[in-house]
Amino acid sequence: MKQLTKLMEEMKQGVYRDTLKDIYIDESVIAHQEERYVKAMAEYQKLYGDREVEVYSAPGRSEVGGNHTDHQHGMVLATSINLDAIAIVNKNEDMTVRVVSEGYDMIVIDANDVEKVDKEEGTSIGLIRGVLAGLKERGYKIGGFNAYATSDVLVGAGLSSSAAFEVVVGTIISGLYNDMKINSVEIAQISQYAENVFFKKPCGLMDQMACSVGGMVNIDFKDPTKPIVKKVPTEFEKYDYSLCIVDTKGDHVDLTDDYAMIPSEMKKVANFLGEDYLRDCDSNEFYIRLDEIREAVGDRPVLRAIHFFNEEHNVKNAVSSLENGKFVEFLDAIRKSGNSSFKYLQNVYTTRDIQHQNISVALALSESLLRNYGVCRVHGGGFAGTIQAFVKNDFVSNYKEFINKIFGENSCHVLKVRKYGGIKVM
Repeated sequence: MKQLTKLMEEMKQGVYRDTLKDIYIDESVIAHQEERYVKAMAEYQKLYGDREVEVYSAPGRSEVGGNHTDHQHGMVLATSINLDAIAIVNKNEDMTVRVVSEGYDMIVIDANDVEKVDKEEGTSIGLIRGVLAGLKERGYKIGGFNAYATSDVLVGAGLSSSAAFEVVVGTIISGLYNDMKINSVEIAQISQYAENVFFKKPCGLMDQMACSVGGMVNIDFKDPTKPIVKKVPTEFEKYDYSLCIVDTKGDHVDLTDDYAMIPSEMKKVANFLGEDYLRDCDSNEFYIRLDEIREAVGDRPVLRAIHFFNEEHNVKNAVSSLENGKFVEFLDAIRKSGNSSFKYLQNVYTTRDIQHQNISVALALSESLLRNYGVCRVHGGGFAGTIQAFVKNDFVSNYKEFINKIFGENSCHVLKVRKYGGIKVM
């Protein structure tokens, strides 16, 4: 730990510039990050005074491949990004957790009392209590701390701002009370538990895993209780590509049924083949019995099952391409993933409002613009929201300018692949 005022002065003097460059990759954002850290420290000082502190960070994430496969026990490829939640923290001895997130009131929790409180469902206090409860249940030491947190992970853009928050809380407890020895996979699982049980959102594990483990990560959910997590080695910067997330400004209202129908329809196909999940089905049997399945469950469930089987291959090919340094083949796997989502998964617009197809327009526009300069695909759940594009660095400014013209200022966010998950920064 280091005295807050000293840390602030060193940050202003550029002492941590190399550390920040290592975390955030993009040279152009380092000055902004220095200002951001100093501002967060100043806010902490207003709340708690000049104390010895530590600084923690957990990134947002982007789904790279495996669109709507995790709920069928499939495989995904995801990456942490250089947007994150940071927290200025000091350990206290009174077993009280105090957290102020930028723009919100202080949350106070007695770390001796981590039983679920029903009225906290859907709240940040529920998430924090859930992480504490999950850690305690697994036998880890928990205790009090004072924190000021701020996040630049875009909300509503499918970059998992809530998972970043959960993971930073778990990482704080790992650092303050467990010598940073809690495995990042466990922190992810505990974070998912907090969101599922205490927040009451039935999310999969991909978000928390990508945020916690960091870098490009391949996750196999064949057994969701014991996911196989593999870091995918990639020197992404040497390929001179950036990751662009485009917010198409679509309306997410009333899309719950659209999202719910995807696992429901996939499950119909799996059940017809005698299984609970498509991962356990034989794809050869599926195609041989296609006529029977169509008659029994209808065509859209069949198309969505075809997407699942395709996407499993796309993820494998993307991972293999990165591992072997074949970036062009990686881009081809991402292109095929996007095509499969559009044609077969059909999650680019809601059929209840066919005159508003923001994602379809963004994809069509991006394909016309990029040509040999990159690839694009729907990002995350779909129907409204964001698309993802891998764009050559020397074309990024052109792409961003045109996208912002069509969808509005700050629609295109240029990101980098971050190699770290939840960490103690200093």
